[in-house]
Amino acid sequence: MEFPASADVVVVGGGVMGTSIAFHLAEAGVDVVLIERDELGSGSTCKAAGGVRAQFSDEVNIQLGARSLEAFGRFGQRPGQEIDLHRVGYLFLLSTAEDVAAFEQSVALQNELGVPSRMISVDEAKRLSPLIETDGLLAATFSPDDGHCTPESVVLGYATGARRHGARVLPHCELLDVEMGDGIRAVRTSRGRIETSAVVCAAGAWSAAIGDMVGVNLPVTPLRRQIVFTEPMPDLPRPVPFTIDFATTFYFHGEGQGLMLGMSDPDERPGFRLERDDAWLPRLGEAMATRAPSLLDVGIATGWAGLYEVSPDHNALIGEAPGVNRFLYATGFSGHGFLQGPAVGEVIRDLYLGREPFVDVAPFDARRLEGDLLRPEINCV
Repeated sequence: MEFPASADVVVVGGGVMGTSIAFHLAEAGVDVVLIERDELGSGSTCKAAGGVRAQFSDEVNIQLGARSLEAFGRFGQRPGQEIDLHRVGYLFLLSTAEDVAAFEQSVALQNELGVPSRMISVDEAKRLSPLIETDGLLAATFSPDDGHCTPESVVLGYATGARRHGARVLPHCELLDVEMGDGIRAVRTSRGRIETSAVVCAAGAWSAAIGDMVGVNLPVTPLRRQIVFTEPMPDLPRPVPFTIDFATTFYFHGEGQGLMLGMSDPDERPGFRLERDDAWLPRLGEAMATRAPSLLDVGIATGWAGLYEVSPDHNALIGEAPGVNRFLYATGFSGHGFLQGPAVGEVIRDLYLGREPFVDVAPFDARRLEGDLLRPEINCV
């Protein structure tokens, strides 16, 4: 493919966010070039746990999650790709009165917005997820519409769909700089210069450096998260909901013939570390011993390390920078970017075209982080 000399919009980042944005723009007739410095999906997306849900505490996140669930449900038709969607539900296990009260408020808000989540008893949680030990649990929440799918298939579907609508998708093309005048004039890449008047930053954990190129503060910090996969478990009761012990952040869901396991590590320090290590495994073992002790007897087959793109309030940065003509951004999703990718692609398309998006994302403007307008999301793992 001949290297493009110009485009209406250059999207930076080839994960789910960038490919979704490119697809939605190209489908709307916009001349789009997507650049990715490595392979598509090679950043955070294809190291994600693959969970998809609308169970959040923030109204905007609920709406983004619900809209994305609708898109995942018809992904085989638009853009047209099998993504191995398993709607097994998300199960949050709660063990403190404070968490129960907070989740009761969240469920009420979710229900108002059409999400069929509900508070359930400990006994029902055990029936839904028989591997759990219920000692210490007070309640749980469950939504049957939630589940998980395959991130790399979602990226492939959006990239293929974007190309079908005329977008140029360029892997192994690194952004080096953005040329500015009265506004954005061009981008310089490792493969050449592209004239453009608009740039969309969807670079995930690498977004802060992109923002610096145009003088926009995108306070996104990389934080390593690790995942392991068990050996095959032929007697595993199925289906396995995406089960999260909220107090410890330990989670698991079905993956192939076994399980995917993970949790956050409070000792992890920010940085672009991608090597695996075993320092977090004792804490994982402690959480498993409390909440799913039978898993301690199951062997670990493999695993990987990926990066969360963390914002100061664990909520996304979505919008258009008012002082730069035209620089849009969708980043800082703090672990829930994959599941919101379809909806955010719609939002960025509409912001670029001057349309009103289906949800008001003004609360996610990056400028909120420069004052006292933090908007914390509590339903994070």
